[in-house]
Amino acid sequence: MYRFYSLLAGVLLAASGAQAQSLAARPDPLSLAHDGAASCVRAHVHSAQRGPATTVRHRQKMDRYDVKYYKLDIALENNSRNVGGNVRMVARSLAQPLDSVAFELYQTFTIDSVVVNGRRSPGLRRAGSDVTAALPQAVPANTQFSTVVYYRGTAPNGNTAAIGNALNTRSSVRVNNLNYTYNVTWSLSEPFSAHEWWPCKQVLTDKADSLDVWVTTSSVNKVGSNGVLQRVSPMPNGKSRYEWKHRAKPIDYYLVSVAVAPYIEYINYANPVGGPQIPIVNYVYNQAALTYYRTEIDRTPGFIENYSSLVGLYPFASEKYGHSMAPIGGGMEHQTMTTQDGFDFTLTAHELFHQWFGDNVTCASWEDIWLNESFASYGEYLSLTRFASANDAKQWIETAQYYAKNRYVGGQWVPALGGSVRVPDTTNVGRIFDYNLTYKKGAIVVHMLRYLLNDDTKFFRALRTYQSTYSGRTARTRDLQAVFEAEAGRSLQYFFDQWYRGEGYPTFSVYWNQVGQNFYLRNTETVSVAGITPFFDTDVDYTLFFTDGTSQVLRLRQSQLVSNFTVPTTKTVASVEVDANNWLLKGDGITSRDFTLILGTEAAARTARFTVYPNPCRETLRLQDLTARATAEVTDATGRVLLRQEVDPLHAQLDTKALAAGLYHMRLTFANGKTALARFVRE
Repeated sequence: MYRFYSLLAGVLLAASGAQAQSLAARPDPLSLAHDGAASCVRAHVHSAQRGPATTVRHRQKMDRYDVKYYKLDIALENNSRNVGGNVRMVARSLAQPLDSVAFELYQTFTIDSVVVNGRRSPGLRRAGSDVTAALPQAVPANTQFSTVVYYRGTAPNGNTAAIGNALNTRSSVRVNNLNYTYNVTWSLSEPFSAHEWWPCKQVLTDKADSLDVWVTTSSVNKVGSNGVLQRVSPMPNGKSRYEWKHRAKPIDYYLVSVAVAPYIEYINYANPVGGPQIPIVNYVYNQAALTYYRTEIDRTPGFIENYSSLVGLYPFASEKYGHSMAPIGGGMEHQTMTTQDGFDFTLTAHELFHQWFGDNVTCASWEDIWLNESFASYGEYLSLTRFASANDAKQWIETAQYYAKNRYVGGQWVPALGGSVRVPDTTNVGRIFDYNLTYKKGAIVVHMLRYLLNDDTKFFRALRTYQSTYSGRTARTRDLQAVFEAEAGRSLQYFFDQWYRGEGYPTFSVYWNQVGQNFYLRNTETVSVAGITPFFDTDVDYTLFFTDGTSQVLRLRQSQLVSNFTVPTTKTVASVEVDANNWLLKGDGITSRDFTLILGTEAAARTARFTVYPNPCRETLRLQDLTARATAEVTDATGRVLLRQEVDPLHAQLDTKALAAGLYHMRLTFANGKTALARFVRE
């Protein structure tokens, strides 16, 4: 799921005819402060703080059976939240016989009857949204049974889903900054709200093996849903019934969807290598919307083909992909038919990649929502890399890193030093879908996994293995970790402790020097949340730029807070850049040459530190405890020699009047070849 936050963040390539706009490296705080969409997002997140409705006891009752199949046979219109009809659930009892069937349905709905294996339940118990239907005859252990719930009512209007209501309706839509009178009804059940429009079992780890969605509506409407449209059957009183059938893969409760409006249909096709031609069925508002969005809609086939080549064939290739338009303020990755309010480059790319990460393989707990959202977010970057410019892809990474480290609070951007990718409170919708952590920081963690493997063949093979191993199932972070450990050939517990469970990020202070053919480097790491993650063990890239115009990348492991390295080189180093390609989430550190830095060599053994005072000085710098004659050489940060004087124990001082204010390095060279180093500041 991708909320309008991403549009505000400046990370979408907005549709503009045949061209897409460039990404903004970071948002404009002033424009955000006055953006109506930003207020809308904040309102939605605030109103969506209600957690799951069911109790632990009721969840235990639902865990006594395994759902195999759902069939929704309901009536909907495009101008109302009224819903009624019946839902059939086929399930299998588990280790214990069943004397009742438990499910969830919002408390304001009327249940006319519950029929189990053809016999009406003798009684219902309702406590809030928890419903328990007594069985006329017990279902033995490990036995398949059928339950049909006949119900009617109006879906609530409390903005309890992650974006708005579980079933919503609108009488106007917006296209190309123009409002149109248009009635549309749609569903959005993530994370806990499917029961607000149909009776179901809201347990992530119990996917239904198959699904039918039948919706009866006025014949002027079309109905978008999951799977393949089998037929449109005429019904009395100017109605039609849309009959959708989904068999390609199991489906989680929150991915079941409907969208009802007088849509027009536009179909294009993807042709992934090694797979069938895939129809992309787009239900758009009207011809004006199609004309405006067609260029962006037509990106979808290329996105499918690219993703299929990277992480495996589109999981639902035997059926379809598609879009149903609805004014939801973003997009929702309903299985095989995403609901979107418009078509923008990264919005379309994000929701499509969810078909792999979120739909085919679903997080087994909202604690691990990053397995859905972070990877879908990284799909944006993969699409930008393939279909946009290198600069757009680079700016996407920089923007994601910025959001991972900052939050917009009180009209300004402030550092966000903490927060884990892991969701500690799975009852809090706002925390589950935290934009900075779940979407942006998580995406950078995926990027760092790619850097860790240091081999794109291994990285994408790991993603394909994850997809094939858990296809149609749910997974936890430990499952993904095991896949990446197999590719890395070693434990990655430290990485996931740091970046998934841990908080914050490191900042590097890097000092370097070159003496002869030895390059010396010292990296001192500090962290933003030392009480939770005291150290980040990571490789770091250092790019050495030489005076002859060439460069070299050193990949060195930061295995302790202060790490020292000595590397031989035959060229003269002019400058050093740390993590030039932005692989790492890190603070703004220091990179500077330190002429006093000599590590692990014979020269270092002959070199001592020398005390000078006063420091800072003005006109005169005194040398403490000088016992022999020496040559004092003063250089600036670029290595230029600015001052050279002879000093001895009787005249143990330097005249610094010729030096400008700044930081300087001094080297004392004695007659026996020994040296001593000092740093001082001239005021």
